[in-house]
Amino acid sequence: VQLVESGGGLVQPGGSLRLSCAASGFTFSSSDMSWVRQAPGKGPEWISFIDRGGGPTNYVDSVKGRFTISRDNAKNTLYLQMNSLKPEDTALYYCTREWYGGLDYWGKGTLVTVSS
Repeated sequence: VQLVESGGGLVQPGGSLRLSCAASGFTFSSSDMSWVRQAPGKGPEWISFIDRGGGPTNYVDSVKGRFTISRDNAKNTLYLQMNSLKPEDTALYYCTREWYGGLDYWGKGTLVTVSS
């Protein structure tokens, strides 16, 4: 099983980034997925969920209206479009698989730094 995130980097406040997560080794199209982030010195924070079919989505309040989760099951890829970024969005962003109420597969993360 592999989840490989990409697309992180340094961006100014108010800017945008699009994260990608390439999945392999399991049936991506049958898996609900989430993004989780971990800010420096803090614990992991779930931020967004998407149903296996790309239907129902959910977000933590702090990113609602700014972040959009999506997926392309034909490409086995999960995305997170992040707009209006704030310094408090600085974190390591992980792609994860939802499995019976838990998160069983994690990528190694991609670092997002929001700073002027």
